Amino acid sequence: MVIEHHTITLFNKKVFEKAVVTPPFKNPNPLENEACFLYVTEGISNSYSEEEHLVVNQNEGVLMKCGNYMYDVIPDHKTKQCGIVAIHFYPEVLKKIYEKEVPAFLTNKEQYSYSSNMALVQSDILIRKYIDGLLFYFENPNLASEELLILKFKEIILLLLNTKDADNIIKIMYNLFSPKSFSLKEVIEAHIFSPITVSDLAKLSYHSLASFKREFRKIYNDSPANYIKNRRLEKAATLLSISNQPIRNIAYDCLFNDLAHFSSSFKAKYTLSPSQYRMSQSQK
Repeated sequence: MVIEHHTITLFNKKVFEKAVVTPPFKNPNPLENEACFLYVTEGISNSYSEEEHLVVNQNEGVLMKCGNYMYDVIPDHKTKQCGIVAIHFYPEVLKKIYEKEVPAFLTNKEQYSYSSNMALVQSDILIRKYIDGLLFYFENPNLASEELLILKFKEIILLLLNTKDADNIIKIMYNLFSPKSFSLKEVIEAHIFSPITVSDLAKLSYHSLASFKREFRKIYNDSPANYIKNRRLEKAATLLSISNQPIRNIAYDCLFNDLAHFSSSFKAKYTLSPSQYRMSQSQK
């Protein structure tokens, strides 16, 4: 649920955005002709692209180039809320701001190649102070003049390019508006062990749920739910064979939140309970 939401526009575009939400909150975030820097002020955000999953903790951020995304939140244990600030990058806004002196990342697109669509920005005191300053203007939007917003926009770009994550940030910056294409199978295989639903996978791969299920069966000759469950059980079987982790922990690591469901599913596949399976493997 959205508790609080504010936006500040620049050149008629929503450039600065602040939201405070409470779970359950899962939001599709397609960036068709824009990029975005998302910063977590409170709680934790799980950010998903077509083939990546990043956990963004409080006072961290994620820079996302043009692509298809979604995120969900884990609230702060004290406030039970999650706070997010987003800064949106549009090609037309960048070109207008830098019309007299275009930065290299808008022109030399082939200088850096990068296989990822997003990069984690770790906790940084300068960016934290920048966000604190930006929050003031959400509370006092009448003070946010166009000239000041342009300066704030340029400032975040400079800060991002000079963080300790600068190598990855630069690669993303040089490819902000060059979306990467992913096949349906690439999206599926990337998220077998991500805590998202079949419906989420359909959205990340630009399919309706019905068409996703049809295409999935063509590739795997199985339903999405059954295939994913079996892959997770296979991982659990491997962990039972090679580690001494408690069975409950293994179940959780393989995205089974209910131990009884995990045990019954495991026995249905392997004809042995998890503890019996572990014992049989140790005797080999």
